[in-house]
Amino acid sequence: MKRLEWELVGSDGVKLFVREWKPEHDLQPVERGVVCLLHGMGEHGDRYAHVAARLTAEGFAVLAMDQQGHGRTAGSRGHMPSVEKTVSHVGKLLEAASERYPGLPRYLYGHSMGGNVVLNAALRLKPDIQGVIASSPWLRLAFSPPAVQLWVGRIISRVAPGLPQSTGLKPEQLYRPGYPHVSPIEGDPLNHTRITVKTFLEIQSAGEWALAHIQQLNIPLLLLHGSADQVTSYAASAQAAVKLGDRCRFISWDGGFHELHNDVDAERVIDSIIEWLKR
Repeated sequence: MKRLEWELVGSDGVKLFVREWKPEHDLQPVERGVVCLLHGMGEHGDRYAHVAARLTAEGFAVLAMDQQGHGRTAGSRGHMPSVEKTVSHVGKLLEAASERYPGLPRYLYGHSMGGNVVLNAALRLKPDIQGVIASSPWLRLAFSPPAVQLWVGRIISRVAPGLPQSTGLKPEQLYRPGYPHVSPIEGDPLNHTRITVKTFLEIQSAGEWALAHIQQLNIPLLLLHGSADQVTSYAASAQAAVKLGDRCRFISWDGGFHELHNDVDAERVIDSIIEWLKR
């Protein structure tokens, strides 16, 4: 596949790094659609190159944007100015998809924090897209932070909103070894384990908002979550699926970890995404 790099200018003037993947040969055109991909907390879009390889082979283009404070986009590591600005950046990415591939269907695909962002973008912006894919979305965490810690965090967010904290995530919590095309986080200088207090509270609040308003989603949703996810809440995804009914295809991966696209069943996970997109 071909890989291109370019930048978008966000609503606040930040330059957002985007990599674009499309079929290698011009004789194999992009004819099925454009997938706009949003990564999770602490990572970046290039960790999805193996997913993009499968999608481009099926006639899709993939635009993966590094969110502010991540990867090759500027900003304090792990800091999101606001959910509203982040959602507006998704709108810019969708506009770019239409400009580069006019007339083709557009899809949003987000993992973890990215899953939260694409659901909020679909609900708040109501863009003209054909569907949303949310993988292990951060609607809620798989654990409940202590109430005192949240109370202190709200105070700190008013005084020092950009104060970084460790996410505490360990590689072994993300996926089980065995998938040959896995994209590891260890040794990659573009990955980090930082999140600011304000960002944590913003994402948590946006997840609850998305759950409360999920029934307003009037486009198809593919929702994937592993039952053994130690990071984000499987139960919250199941709750969203029940609220949406027939508008949602919920695929529950028995024993699956957080990064299903890197986990032992990754090949089947990516197969299910392609099958859904083709429908």
